[in-house]
Amino acid sequence: MPQKKSAPDVLLLFLTFSLLAIGLIMVYSASAVWAEYKFHDPFFFAKRQLLFAGVGVVAMFFIMNVDYWVWRDWAKTFLIICFILLALVLIPGVGMVRNGSRSWIGVGAFSIQPSEFMKLAMIAFLAKYLSEHQKAITSFKQGLLPSLALVFSAFGMIMLQPDLGTGTVMVGTCIAMIFVAGARISHFVGLGMIGVAGFAALVLSAPYRMKRITSFLNPWEDPLGSGFQIIQSLYAIGPGGLLGLGLGQSRQKFFYLPEPQTDFIFAILAEELGFIGGSLVILLFSLLLWRGVRIAFGAPDLYGSFLAVGIIAMVAIQVMINIGVVTGLMPVTGITLPFLSYGGSSLTLMLMAIGVLLNISKHARY
Repeated sequence: MPQKKSAPDVLLLFLTFSLLAIGLIMVYSASAVWAEYKFHDPFFFAKRQLLFAGVGVVAMFFIMNVDYWVWRDWAKTFLIICFILLALVLIPGVGMVRNGSRSWIGVGAFSIQPSEFMKLAMIAFLAKYLSEHQKAITSFKQGLLPSLALVFSAFGMIMLQPDLGTGTVMVGTCIAMIFVAGARISHFVGLGMIGVAGFAALVLSAPYRMKRITSFLNPWEDPLGSGFQIIQSLYAIGPGGLLGLGLGQSRQKFFYLPEPQTDFIFAILAEELGFIGGSLVILLFSLLLWRGVRIAFGAPDLYGSFLAVGIIAMVAIQVMINIGVVTGLMPVTGITLPFLSYGGSSLTLMLMAIGVLLNISKHARY
């Protein structure tokens, strides 16, 4: 087992807490009006997010002190558990339906989203597989095909919910890991063509997905329907200008932008804190990704490197897609912004992943 240092990456820890603090403030600011109207408590979502953050931080510090090789030994078990949970969530009466997707399992007054935890379990298992079969990854049949078969099996179960956003992040993360492991470019070109055709089939198979694509290209064609969220998001970002309207002064959170504390929280942040506030958040994410890449390069073994690459790829893909959607550069996918958006499963998962990354940093040489 690699020899570890006495302390984790302090800058990574600081960046994580900075984003988490901004997220807590913005969840309250974005949700206070809606929470007061629906629950007669302006702090309803903020209090729950604070609870999720507390659970996540405790989990992060616990995992930070568990040698990352433990996840290598338990990766298969965790993956099987997540597959079982993905199957359970599809059973009526067990899985909870929200916004047309059966993606949650109720646990008392709260709920968990198994597909979120599948992302981390898949990263841990794929890192183990790639570290043990790196030479075989250049072979399509012996290395690439088995790994992709596993990834797309999980993707298929997630799509039965359906949850295209989470499935896309998981597949994109795994593709990044396989690419870094040394898979051939020619294989990716062929698979990319198949992937585009498959994605097109998924879009065409569900009318609401097709509406999301067309609304992305021209949201004003259906301003009160499929293009409503994008238009209201842009109406939030535009008036923000350089310095913003001021913290708590958003206009779009007054029932214009639906559930602004979740997927579109960056729009409210840009409206209230302006270009400078939005740029600061993007800078914090960029620095966090930079520290993650340094940790991946400095990891003492292949498993640690692939594990760090997977975590950083997952964060990067979610940030790019979420901000792309909010700014009208991508179709609406329903993906949260890490550390900022309201949501227990997403926030806890991200903090757990950072805990793994912090432990790898204890062993890394950089």
